[in-house]
Amino acid sequence: MTAAAPVVFLCGPRAGGNSDAAGRAFAAGLTRAGHTPRIIALRDHDVAPCRGCGACAGPGHRCVLDRPDDAAAELFAALDAAPVAAFASPIYFYHVPALFKALIDRAQRRYEVRLAQGAGDGPDRLAYPLLVAGRPRGERLFEGALITLKYFLWPFGFLPGPATLLRGLDAPGDLAGDAEALAAVEAAGEAAGEAAGIFLGDLGGPAD
Repeated sequence: MTAAAPVVFLCGPRAGGNSDAAGRAFAAGLTRAGHTPRIIALRDHDVAPCRGCGACAGPGHRCVLDRPDDAAAELFAALDAAPVAAFASPIYFYHVPALFKALIDRAQRRYEVRLAQGAGDGPDRLAYPLLVAGRPRGERLFEGALITLKYFLWPFGFLPGPATLLRGLDAPGDLAGDAEALAAVEAAGEAAGEAAGIFLGDLGGPAD
């Protein structure tokens, strides 16, 4: 059986922006480590925002928004199947943009499920934050997003891996024009792929 694919989520609303460049560079590093990563742009998927209705805390942990025209369940399934994941996001007002936050809030159902099942074994997978800010300064520029990502990942059995934090990249091509920064992001992706322990060539072929 072919190994499950890593997944890289592009979480910015602007196609071809700096967070896209970071996500694609990380994916290139995963490829160098022997993976075939799947890249998912959240802007191409419709996710309704959580209504805070509390239905997912009740019997069956049902989300009233799960329907054919809503992509949250599909996106969560991709995360469930991934041996390693990454989230490439711009920083808006010291946090992630609205389309990514909508997906995060929809994970409330998964949080309720994991609480009901008990914590179980500790997570054995890592998900890597790739956060890109236009501001060049700010001591706590990434703090809110990193805390939120930590608790978003918990219901899926992930821990945050080492974060890639990029500042001062505002114009659409800023990161694409910085060969040194792109190489560092790609190297982080390669290291993540190697840490996952299932890259092609490790055992002479795809993992079973």
